[in-house]
Amino acid sequence: QVQLVESGGGFVQSGGSLRLPCAASGHNFRFDDANWYRQAPGKRRELVAGSTSDGTTNYQDSVKGRFTISRDNAKNMVYLQMNSLKLEDTAVYYCTVLWTRGSRRDWAWGQGTQVTVSA
Repeated sequence: QVQLVESGGGFVQSGGSLRLPCAASGHNFRFDDANWYRQAPGKRRELVAGSTSDGTTNYQDSVKGRFTISRDNAKNMVYLQMNSLKLEDTAVYYCTVLWTRGSRRDWAWGQGTQVTVSA
């Protein structure tokens, strides 16, 4: 199994910035695709940003130009840099990683980190 732990959430004023690290741990694995999702109260979980192993990134339209997903494969880390935060960015943010170990391939999810943007 691969475990993910997100951190970096908290309270921030509108227009501010936060950086969310996601640490992957386990034995003898590599991770391929990595995504950040979020879920606001009363809403469905939605994909915010994604990164493939070849470096391709994609973003939800509402965060383009404000959020950046990055990764450090050597350190098994994924990051989400969030700038110009808006009230509607308030949500629990989840990191997910597609990992491979031998013949096994699966998705791992973190427990989530709360981001609250205030006026």
